[in-house]
Amino acid sequence: MELSTLDIVIVVLYGIAIFGLAQYVSRDKPGTAPKDTTDYFLASKNLPWWAIGASLIAANISAEQIVGMSGSGYAIGLAIASYEWMAAATLLIVGKYFLPIFLKNEIYTMPQFLERRYGPSIRTLMAIFWLVLYIFVNLTSIIWLGSIAVTKVAGVDQNLALIGLGTFALLYQLRGGLKAVALTDIVQVSLLVMGGLIIAGLTLGEIGGEGGILAGWQRLTTELPGHFHMILKADDPHYMDLPGLSVLIGGMWIANLSYWGFNQYIIQRALAAKSLDEAQKGVLFAAFLKLLMPVIIVLPGIAAVILAPNLAKPDEAYPSMMRLLPTGLLGLVFAALIAAIIASTASKINSIATIFTLDVFAKFRHVRDGGSGQERKLVMVGRIAATVSILLAILTARPLLGQSEQAFQFIQEFTGFFTPGITVIFLLGLFWKRANEAGAITAAIASVALSWAMKVWWADLPFIDRMGIVFIISLMLAAAASLAIPSRAGSDTIDTVNVSYRTGTGFNVGAVGVVLALVALYATWW
Repeated sequence: MELSTLDIVIVVLYGIAIFGLAQYVSRDKPGTAPKDTTDYFLASKNLPWWAIGASLIAANISAEQIVGMSGSGYAIGLAIASYEWMAAATLLIVGKYFLPIFLKNEIYTMPQFLERRYGPSIRTLMAIFWLVLYIFVNLTSIIWLGSIAVTKVAGVDQNLALIGLGTFALLYQLRGGLKAVALTDIVQVSLLVMGGLIIAGLTLGEIGGEGGILAGWQRLTTELPGHFHMILKADDPHYMDLPGLSVLIGGMWIANLSYWGFNQYIIQRALAAKSLDEAQKGVLFAAFLKLLMPVIIVLPGIAAVILAPNLAKPDEAYPSMMRLLPTGLLGLVFAALIAAIIASTASKINSIATIFTLDVFAKFRHVRDGGSGQERKLVMVGRIAATVSILLAILTARPLLGQSEQAFQFIQEFTGFFTPGITVIFLLGLFWKRANEAGAITAAIASVALSWAMKVWWADLPFIDRMGIVFIISLMLAAAASLAIPSRAGSDTIDTVNVSYRTGTGFNVGAVGVVLALVALYATWW
């Protein structure tokens, strides 16, 4: 497949337009002070709900979702959509119970919350962990899978695609930080949704022939019934990836709570909200968008089973479906794919810069709150950290992911070593005042040690079930350590007493709508 001249023009014009828009919203307005850390890393804490919701999805839906999850749809089927649909339910919990505490206490990073709740050691430990995870797992996977798509569609050398995607994303957000990312993400998400719906419609139309989209849908569900079960049975060959009811009542909750509630890369958008109400409306907007994502991401992968049954790797499913697009439209949808890759990469880069600058550099150099000169210095450190992070990701992407058959599943299992402990630490920190730093560190160590031991000695246990078991054991060990070891005086400065969990009518009605939609979806495709 090759891009025509018209397709290339469309992609180039998109790149110029979105880059220009990012620089425009990043500008220093006349009469305002130069960017400080709040402006650069938290968009001046002034984001509206639509920017929050769109940016949550743009940060989440990238190559690792579009290419990776579509590949899992090709291999597994609709069951992989549980990651999307259960995320919608998780976002409701985050909006209702987590954000009121974070915003009440003016939290700007997750490691900062850990220090104010537990003490400095756990902040440093988790800041370093997140930096390693974000650079060598998340950031590498985004640009690696993005380069696969670019190479498959445009015929560009994959090494050049890696460098080009990483460099563009870096320059895109380098000047304006989170504001440049969040205020342009509504454009990115609109293009992503439109492009995804076009792909889904054309693939179904191709399968249905003269009968059109509805005939294509009927043929797809008739010929591939095994690809349309949300809850896999124990004899399914992919049960190890999605073990039955665990996606509803088991370990998937651990992964989702950690990702959507305690992940700087995601939660940073809500922390930058102009108010709690705006933040809650933003996550509700994101929850509704999550309900739509499997149509955009998973369905083309399932369709590829019929239209491209002999792919070398499942991750080639989505790029292969783009061959159905006519000239001009291919350029538009390709631009949508690039939009998702760039938006997610830029978001990840900004979060890496935020954690390194505020939780590592500023802490050890004691420059936080040191006046406007020090603030400008921190912004510069953030820009340098952003540049170094993308260089490391470009250099290590191929060695780390080049041999992976399903990159999305690789990411889920690797992060599953840590997510039980992270979830324990934050849940106890938010809702049990007796928890202390000894308990938090115990949970972190137990999570990794138990996960590794069970991976080696209980190899036939699905990793989602393993996360659930490790979570329960780590929770008990953390509680025991907290009760056995006294807390340090004055280590907890998080106010949970004066926090209101009351939500507005709009949020409540919307939340009920999301829940009813989920019930209907699982009842239909059980």
